[in-house]
Amino acid sequence: MPSRLLLLPLALALGPLAPPPPAQAQTQASQASTVQPGTAPTAADDLLYRELGGRESIQAFTDDFYDRMLQDARIAHYFDGINMKYLKRVLADYFCVVAGGPCVYDGVGMKDAHAHLGIDRAAFNALVENLQLAMDAAGVPFGVQNRLLARMAFSHSDIITK
Repeated sequence: MPSRLLLLPLALALGPLAPPPPAQAQTQASQASTVQPGTAPTAADDLLYRELGGRESIQAFTDDFYDRMLQDARIAHYFDGINMKYLKRVLADYFCVVAGGPCVYDGVGMKDAHAHLGIDRAAFNALVENLQLAMDAAGVPFGVQNRLLARMAFSHSDIITK
């Protein structure tokens, strides 16, 4: 399990270095445009959303994810003074949209949301680790977790600012 937790952050960090296959690049570009504030998903397929268990399951693992981060001394300080109820809702909406679900993300863009935080690669990896642990606890299969993380990989450069 620990080695698996270390490989995904590395894959997320290195993934953008190699160009994706053309079909995947088109899909990623389409997904990237679906997570702008106030937009509805344009994914033609909601399979990943359904495999994640739908909106209720996504909200449950998102809540657990934030609870874990607040207990993680490596990254808890990033959430000081944050409205966690709001943040849990908008991140669940973000995951839902990225997965092709029928949600609308009305939060700010990832770059604007994280620009002032000075997040480094170690903090980002801790975040991914906590997300994986939350999805594990929710019973989300490893392959489904990887597909969600792969769809979000494009945003890592907007989150790591230090």
